[in-house]
Amino acid sequence: MNYKKAHFVTSAAGLSDCPQDSLHEVAFAGRSNAGKSSAINVLTAQNRLARTSKTPGRTQLINFFGLGEGRYLVDLPGYGYAKVPLSVKDQWQEHLERYLNERPSLAGLVLLTDIRHAFKDFDLMMVRWSQQAGLPIHVMLTKADKLKRGAAQNALLNARRELAAFPGASIQLFSSLQRSGLETLEGVLDQWLEPTPES
Repeated sequence: MNYKKAHFVTSAAGLSDCPQDSLHEVAFAGRSNAGKSSAINVLTAQNRLARTSKTPGRTQLINFFGLGEGRYLVDLPGYGYAKVPLSVKDQWQEHLERYLNERPSLAGLVLLTDIRHAFKDFDLMMVRWSQQAGLPIHVMLTKADKLKRGAAQNALLNARRELAAFPGASIQLFSSLQRSGLETLEGVLDQWLEPTPES
């Protein structure tokens, strides 16, 4: 899959606004300050494809990036940090839950969490949602460059222990700044997005 060909397609306010031609798509989720947009931009080698902001929580819509042949990368609204009214956060949560549970073309979920503050309540909520929906999930411990190698490996080990209760969940270290972990991420996405004879 050539992720460098990714291009913006549409922003959806809810499930009914999502592209109808999607065969397989992978959604990226995470707290608003987890580095989600930066990871998507590194993956696609496009500095401005996913919107980044110094004010976390600006992404309030479900953003679709096309890869061709009915394949999409999906940038979900960030959660847990944004300075927005509680009613807006509740609406985000409702849209996210419906998307995860009811989107038939969703092939997997990539959850990004800051390696220094891994698995806050919202992160664990997303893991539980994926399990309930029977959806594969891959966790990226972002900003791994902020820790020394030994500390990063310890954080990875601890995170793996937390995920032990969720069969099928995979995990990796990732740094957008150093572009480390990119091949691992591409391998997971290729497996989920690879065209199948049925499609």
